[in-house]
Amino acid sequence: MIDGVKIKHLKVNCDERGNLFEILRSDDDIFLKFGQAYVTTSYPGVVKAWHMHKRQSDHMCVITGRVKFVLYDAREDSPTYGEINEFFFGDQNRMLVQIPPSVYHGFKNIGIDECHVLNLPTE
Repeated sequence: MIDGVKIKHLKVNCDERGNLFEILRSDDDIFLKFGQAYVTTSYPGVVKAWHMHKRQSDHMCVITGRVKFVLYDAREDSPTYGEINEFFFGDQNRMLVQIPPSVYHGFKNIGIDECHVLNLPTE
């Protein structure tokens, strides 16, 4: 795992009314601070990459669809410099990935429908 990257597996609660899963709470170990919330979408087969932020951490979660996330550690002073992480998640594998500053990241929609990705950056 790239230094500073954290994963939170999300528990889906189901009953006769439907499903509920919490993504990020202020009392979670993974919580840093709130900056904003937004949803981005992509069509099947589309890649959105590469992105990197110098100051903010991203907290990304797939709301609908299936996505392959790829992270690359370009921080020369990092113990995991040059490492790549790949994560597959979405409807069948609920996860939140925390991406620290200066780690490049991107995703590909590997599903058959448009995907929706929520990001909760710290800035």
